[in-house]
Amino acid sequence: MAGQKKVPMRKCVVTGEMKPKKEMVRIVRSKDGEVSIDPTGKKAGRGAYITLDKECILLAKKKNVLAHHLKTEISDSLYDELLQLAEKETAARNEQ
Repeated sequence: MAGQKKVPMRKCVVTGEMKPKKEMVRIVRSKDGEVSIDPTGKKAGRGAYITLDKECILLAKKKNVLAHHLKTEISDSLYDELLQLAEKETAARNEQ
């Protein structure tokens, strides 16, 4: 008798929507103040989840949402990495 496995949900800091953790990516600020993308969701530090969607990432950049949540400056290169990651995710979903 196998019950349904609980799907971990996380809240997107940009849209405020609750979504499955697998549909999102975690951005983490370490104690050193270094901000990076955490694909595993296990790095130590303050984290913020964002939906892997081009419009959502661009909105986060425009409104400076990640900088507010992580209480540090976010470089444009991080947003570029996020956009590339979102494009890869979208292409992978379209192949299925």
